[in-house]
Formats: sequence, C-alpha cells, structure tokens
Amino acid sequence: MSKKDGSTKNLVEVRNLKKYFPITRGMFVQRDVGAVRAVDGLSFDIRDGETLGLVGESGCGKSTTGRTILQLHKATEGKVRFEGKELTELSGDDLRLARRDFQMIFQDPYASLNPRLTVESIIAEPLEVHNMGNGKERHERVKELMELVGLNPSMNNRYPHEFSGGQRQRIGVARALALNPKFIVADEPISALDVSIQAQVVNLLEELQHKLGLTYLFIAHDLSMVRHIADRTAVMYLGKIVELAEKDELYNNPLHPYTQALLSAVPIPDPKKERKRQRIILTGDVPSPANPPTGCNFNPRCPVAIDICSEVDPEWREISAGHWVACHVV
Repeated sequence: MSKKDGSTKNLVEVRNLKKYFPITRGMFVQRDVGAVRAVDGLSFDIRDGETLGLVGESGCGKSTTGRTILQLHKATEGKVRFEGKELTELSGDDLRLARRDFQMIFQDPYASLNPRLTVESIIAEPLEVHNMGNGKERHERVKELMELVGLNPSMNNRYPHEFSGGQRQRIGVARALALNPKFIVADEPISALDVSIQAQVVNLLEELQHKLGLTYLFIAHDLSMVRHIADRTAVMYLGKIVELAEKDELYNNPLHPYTQALLSAVPIPDPKKERKRQRIILTGDVPSPANPPTGCNFNPRCPVAIDICSEVDPEWREISAGHWVACHVV
C-alpha cells in the first residue's frame, strides 16, 4: 500500500547514518590526519509510496546521503534498513541481488551515460548485469521502457550525443526502471536541464510514481520544485538534517533558523506579498565539513544563537506530530 491509500509503512529506515571521508598526508606512507564529515548522524524514514525531498545548499552532503543509503558509499557508521533488511551488512552477491529493488537517477545526463554505447545497450545494461531475459526479451523490454518515458523506440540504436539533455535524462530514468525497482534516489535530476525541460522531467517522475507505485528520495536545491513534487521535506546543513516535516507544514511554519533563511530567499509570485516579506540574510561562510564547529553546526551563522548553541549539539526531536527539528531555541 502507498500514500495514496493511507499507508504509513516505512520502506527505508535510516538510523545515525555517518559517512566520513579520510584526509591523508604523506608521500610514501599515507596516514590519516582527519576526516571530511560529509554525512554526520542522520536518522529519518521514507514511507512506502511517498516522495521525500532532501534540500540544502551545495556541499551539505545531500548526494553523499543518497549514495550511502544505496551502498554506493560504504557507511562509516549507522544503519540503513530496506523493507526490514539491513543493507550495511550486505556485500558481494547479496548486495547485488538487493540492488534490483533500488536504483539511482544521476544528476548530469551528459556524464552519466556511456558515449560509446547505444541507447539500447545503456538501458539493457542492468538486465545483463542481473542475467535477466535473453537477447530478444531484453530488446522488447528496452522498447517498452523507452515508450514508458516518452522516447521513440525506433531511436534505440542512436548514441547519447544525438539526444537533447531532457531526452538523455529520460534515458537515465528508463535505465533506472529496467529492473522494476521499488525505491529510486533522484540525485538533482533536473539541475543540469533547461528550465523549460525541468517541469517535463518532474511530471514524468510523478506519472511513473502513480503508475508503478515508486518511492523517491528527491534530492534538490530548488525549494519551489521540491514543494511541487515532495510529500515531506528534509532540510540539510553541513552533514546534518536540521528540520523534517510534511511539505505544507514546513513551508508555512518553518521552525529552524536555517530553514527560515532558505525559504525567505524563494521568490513569491505575488508582488504585494514579495514587497512586504522580510528577507533573512545569513552572514559568514559555511564552515568546512573537515572542521565543523562545536555544538550546533549552524551556530556561527545563526541570527538567534545563544550560549548553549556553541557548546552542545542539539537533540533531534519531534516538536509536533511529524515535525522534527534539531535546535536549542525552538
């Protein structure tokens, strides 16, 4: 059952997820001298059939979160459960078998497709890796998938350079759907596309979700697009999620100072409301994830920080039903 029929079953459960990348020095003998804390203790659930939006500025760890959930990066610490199965404990053939149920749509449609392969070879590659079907069955499946994402199946022998950016992203979507996955991480799938094409790709993803019962983690930094597609939204800052709520609750009642600052930068189409609105301008730069501040990561830039903010990391707590925040002041 999905969100459409009122289910609240969790498909993905993430607990205290961390991904640190070591910083090494030395010419002949490499030694660790520190770590980049790309993902630093995330806990959240993704419900069956929903779209969870993950937003934040560039470099905050959104893409690393998605890749670590799918085990493209091995987690430094923490748990990721998919349908009750612990993914962090899987390896080899067990992990390869589990990957049939979750796939990824990559950010750059120009870099994520092999320029030496035809579209048919690109889309059929997951089927070959998992030994599914013979040559004729794969060919028919590719045609079916191309029609599903709005591409002409007669173009199956063309190469990626013969397609526009929007068409290439559709090829990436078709490849992700080849194994009939239940869960897809869409890693900024529209950020490299023209604005006129972005809505088409988002509408396609929504249509596919309704038709196939998919669950999405939709990673983006375009807050207005996330409000359109997501059911719930999580806001990330410097490796941590600072706020998570139903989309309307988050956009109408943002509690964390960073969420308030982000939303104050989103243009409002009504000129009267836009003129009256108070913009929140943050001072300073984002700290380095290799050397995050003590206490709350946001405290050096926070306009309402108090003494405890620079000393104690705020607890991740539920303020109201389904509305989670990590902030001492809230």
